[in-house]
Amino acid sequence: MTIAHFAFSATFMLGLTGLALHRLHLLSALLCLEGMMLSLFVALSIWTLQLDSTNFSTSPMFLLAFSACEASAGLALLVATTRTHGTDQLQSLNLLQC
Repeated sequence: MTIAHFAFSATFMLGLTGLALHRLHLLSALLCLEGMMLSLFVALSIWTLQLDSTNFSTSPMFLLAFSACEASAGLALLVATTRTHGTDQLQSLNLLQC
């Protein structure tokens, strides 16, 4: 395993660990998701450059577009829950309430 592969794997696993263990605020969960998506983007970009093929050259751009849509939807949910519940703490959110 090269240093670049280890760095991408470690970055992704760090984001996954943060998402699994530190679920106090919705904003921290969204930041962990963004870190995971950015590590996937960089890994996919490097993989596309290593293949030296034009077939996969649009894949990183699609991933970046989908991660931008995911970030905007997450921030919209953050604003909506902060307005309705008054906080972004995940423990105060109850999915069974109307």
